[in-house]
Amino acid sequence: MLLSLLIRDIVLIEKVELHWSKGLSTLTGETGAGKSILLDALGLAIGARGDAGLVRQSCAQGSVTAEFLVNDRADILTLLNDHGLPTWDDPDRIVLRRVQSADGKSKAFVNDTPVSVNVLGQFGQSLVEIHGQNDNLSLNDAMEQLRLLDQFGGHHKLRDDVFQAFCVLEKARNALEQHKERVSTGAQELEFLKFSIAELEKLDPKPGEVAALEERRSLLQNAGKLTGDIETALQILTDDGGVEVALGRAIRHVERANTLSNGLLSDAASGFERARVELSEAMSELSIASQKVSSDPAVLEKLEDRLFAMRDLARRHACEADELPNTLATLKEKQAAIDDDPMVLKKLEAEYTQADKDYNQIASDLSKARLDAAQRLDDAVNAELKPLKLENARFRCDLKQLNEPSRLGLERVQFLVRTNPGTPEGVLSKIASGGELSRLMLAIKAVLSNSVEAKTLIFDEVDAGVGGAVAEAVGLRLNALACDHQILVVTHSPQVAARGDTQWQVKKTSFEDDSRTRVDVLNGDERLEEIARMLSGASVTDEARSAARRLLEPLS
Repeated sequence: MLLSLLIRDIVLIEKVELHWSKGLSTLTGETGAGKSILLDALGLAIGARGDAGLVRQSCAQGSVTAEFLVNDRADILTLLNDHGLPTWDDPDRIVLRRVQSADGKSKAFVNDTPVSVNVLGQFGQSLVEIHGQNDNLSLNDAMEQLRLLDQFGGHHKLRDDVFQAFCVLEKARNALEQHKERVSTGAQELEFLKFSIAELEKLDPKPGEVAALEERRSLLQNAGKLTGDIETALQILTDDGGVEVALGRAIRHVERANTLSNGLLSDAASGFERARVELSEAMSELSIASQKVSSDPAVLEKLEDRLFAMRDLARRHACEADELPNTLATLKEKQAAIDDDPMVLKKLEAEYTQADKDYNQIASDLSKARLDAAQRLDDAVNAELKPLKLENARFRCDLKQLNEPSRLGLERVQFLVRTNPGTPEGVLSKIASGGELSRLMLAIKAVLSNSVEAKTLIFDEVDAGVGGAVAEAVGLRLNALACDHQILVVTHSPQVAARGDTQWQVKKTSFEDDSRTRVDVLNGDERLEEIARMLSGASVTDEARSAARRLLEPLS
């Protein structure tokens, strides 16, 4: 329940603090006085879209604070916990606040803790429901009608289950269709794969082979010069007995001198011996290298042919030559996938069949629940029509089977109405007049209000297009609805205003270049005068006062 609304510097309001009570509160005032400003202000506090134009002229910012009594409502406690927000000092209350700046920026708060406007809106939707004349238009929208039916039937979990099942079904259908498309072009692709794999298997590329081949090619390309240098080095080392023989003789002389000098030349003798061993090893390596280096042109040509073949295949497969082994493995995987198509197709078909079965089962459960809810909605709405002076009208919620599964189920919903006996029924927008549509909306909302958490319900000129006994009937229904919900009604109808438990007057005053809106709760005499004004216009007559007095008489 809305307890208080504090508005500062919003449009024509400098400061207004309103304290609301249970039951039906009516807001009246002359056209242009600013009744809509109150709704815009409250909309800000519950997460509606901000607008710099809402800030009062010459002010940097405006603000709206709304305090609600929630009495430990589970849904509100869940929202607080989900968003890590504290409770108010009084845990049975919650405070929503919005600050709108003239530069277009806005800030939102829940229990004085900054939040996003989206989070503020989640709380607002749970606490307040505003019904304006645009709702009459939305009643003609098929999606809105389906939502209202499911709200009435309490189908939220079933709708979620159907949506999830539909997503699984769509995924299975897409996977099956994509696979079938691949299969249709698979034969041609398979031939290409087989040819490419055969080429690569014949070439048999090895990891790191390219680098080894390039190193070997470089060696072969320089074979002539290498061989000459090696042979020259060996000739120098072996001419005139060779270095090795000369070094041996020198070692023997050093060893003899070392003996005569009592070890003075030990290090020199050891060094010469190491040199002899290393020289022998070096000459052996030269001989081995000489044998390895071939200058046969045929060997080089064969090696270069293999390098060319590897690079040609790499270019055709758009990869590096060293990546050919990986490319071969990938192609084999693709071939295996195509070769396994029958098994894959069977698996995907089974998954689709199961998903379709699951979806239809859940969707059928929802269809049955909707059929039952539609009948109950028909009965409930039709029961509301007679008190609203629509006793000859009949409402029907019509369910039509869809040709294809949808994320919302297997049917669409259409609200149909017949306003007079013997006349054909049709969609609301074509059959009902403006006044009838407003009352139909009220009847539907009155029925649906019993299927949701207790909210503050706000009706903006729900009595538009009606007057006299019909307007009085609307007022009586709103008054009855207020037994279970806090109701705020913006009205121009004296019959509706008179049925309020509390009446507020919205008045605009002008001072030179400045205009301001004020809102006052009316006492007995003030309320009588306001109802009389609504009946007679600017000039209030005694007859109007008498009529107002009769309207204000307590209900028996």
